[in-house]
Formats: sequence, structure tokens, C-alpha cells
Amino acid sequence: MQSHLVVAVAYDRLCTFEFGCVVELFALPRPELGVQWYRFAVCAAEDGPIRAAGGITLSAPYTLKLLDRADTIVIPGWRDADEPPPEPLLRKLRAAARRDARLCSICSGVFVLAAAGVLDGKTVTTHWRYAEKLKTRYPALHVEPDALYVDEGHVVTSAGSAAGLDMLLHLVRRDHGAAVANRVAQRLVVPPHRDGGQAQFVPRPMPPEDDGGRLARLIDWMRAHAAAEHTVESLARRASMSARTLQRRFREATGLGPYEWLIRERIALAKDMLETRPRLSIGAIAERAGFGSEESMRRHFRRIAMTSPAAYRQQFAQPRAAR
Repeated sequence: MQSHLVVAVAYDRLCTFEFGCVVELFALPRPELGVQWYRFAVCAAEDGPIRAAGGITLSAPYTLKLLDRADTIVIPGWRDADEPPPEPLLRKLRAAARRDARLCSICSGVFVLAAAGVLDGKTVTTHWRYAEKLKTRYPALHVEPDALYVDEGHVVTSAGSAAGLDMLLHLVRRDHGAAVANRVAQRLVVPPHRDGGQAQFVPRPMPPEDDGGRLARLIDWMRAHAAAEHTVESLARRASMSARTLQRRFREATGLGPYEWLIRERIALAKDMLETRPRLSIGAIAERAGFGSEESMRRHFRRIAMTSPAAYRQQFAQPRAAR
């Protein structure tokens, strides 16, 4: 059997970073992973030279005809959210959608998929700068402005440029499992999974820096002791602040209150144990992650991870080594 074919679409005024992310994830050979890795190719969306950001000129070896055979199609950030994409590209995307190829977009690339009409009725995301424009122009879409990426099965969309890496790693995880995705992330020197949404990246006033680094030290300590019992008051004492000041500065720095930030750290701990400790019961994981009860962990896990601990383990647990 031939391996899964991933095709990146190139066009004039190409977004170099988003395109490079796709190349880095799928074009490099990875024999050390022991799986049938992807085939990768680039096709041109239009005739003429393809100029990319940074003064680069790209020569794409294939035409849009290649999309007829693609298993996954990735649209990097589109050159202008207000410019209609070429009609031949839109026709190929509609045909790909009809045969259930996987269609993916990074950042403003979602406008290309939306123009093709393949997103109607689906939940999607894009860079927070474009969310309102996308929602207004395509009212048939449900735009989730605070997601790093949204997986709708055959359609996967991501937020701003770097969130494309999160989405692409998610595709690897979906196709090959958590262990393979984690090793790819390790080679990239990025986290295998980031929690949280775009709200943490929307511009806001920076917190004052006259606390001598107390808040930064507190956050480092909380991350190292996420499973311990904490209250806002105990954390405020450790940071030598009032509880009210801590709440305000924590939200300014992270976009979250101390308790919600801590819950997300505990979810990350739980995810790690669910992936790597197959014999550990969910109740034991809840205790070790600091939730106090299995019910508390289930409630927060479903709210943040949008699934149950058991379903997460079934999907992402690393296979046991053969004995």
C-alpha cells in the first residue's frame, strides 16, 4: 500500500512560515519512528512565479491536478482575506471534499476553504484578528475564536501561524498515535500538545514588573507542585502579595485566574499519566494529579479536553512494549 499523500498548496505571495511548518512536519523522512511515514508534495494554485514572504521564489513541481489524488490537503495562510481564491482551486477542493479527503487550513487559509463552500455548518477557527470577518462573511459557519485548532473529522482548521504546528502534530497523533507524535514534537523541540486558546495571545496590557519576579517564581513553583493542595490565600502568602493583588496580576500575566490555571496544569499531568501509565486507574490518576476525587477530574477533564479521561486514554495511550 502507498503511504498517505499530503499536498500543500502554494500560491503567489505565499506565507513562508505556515508553508514551512507543513514541510517540516510531513516532508522530512523519519525512519526512526518505525511507521509508514507520509508522502509529501507541493502543487501550484496558479500559473506564473510563486513569490513567498521574505523575497523567496518557489517552483512547485505539480499542478492542481495532484489534488485529485491527495489524502490530506493543507492550505497555508491565504495571501489576503479579502481576495477571492482562484476558481480552479475552489473546484478541486469541492471535489476533494466529495471524496472525503482531509482538508486543513492554517490561519487565514480558512477563507479558501470557506470560499469553496466545504465548511458550511461546521465549527472552524482562524487567527483571532480574522474571526469576526470570517463570521460575518460566512454566517453558515460556527467560528470558535478561542481555539488553537478545531478537528471536524474531514476538515481541520487552525488559528494563527504557530497554531498550525499544534494542528499538524494533532494530525500525526490522529494518524499514528501519541507515542509517534510525541517523538516528532521532541525532534521539533516543541510541546506535543498545548492547552488553552488564543485568548492568551490577544494583546493586553503587560503586568507591572516591579514585583521583583515574584509572580514568575510563583508560577514556576506552582507548575512543579501542581498536585499539592493550594488556595488563593496560600499562594498569595508565598508570593508576598494580597490575594486580590495576586488575582489581578495572575490574570494580567496569563489570561486566567490562579485556580483555573492550576486546573489546566493538573489536566496536563493527568493527560501525561493517561498516555504513559496504562495500569494506573483513573481514580489513582485523579489523586496523583491533585483533583481530590475522580468525579472532580472527570468534570474538569470534559470541560477542558472536551472528552472523558477514559476516551482520552483509549485514543492516545502509548502501546505497551512487546515482551
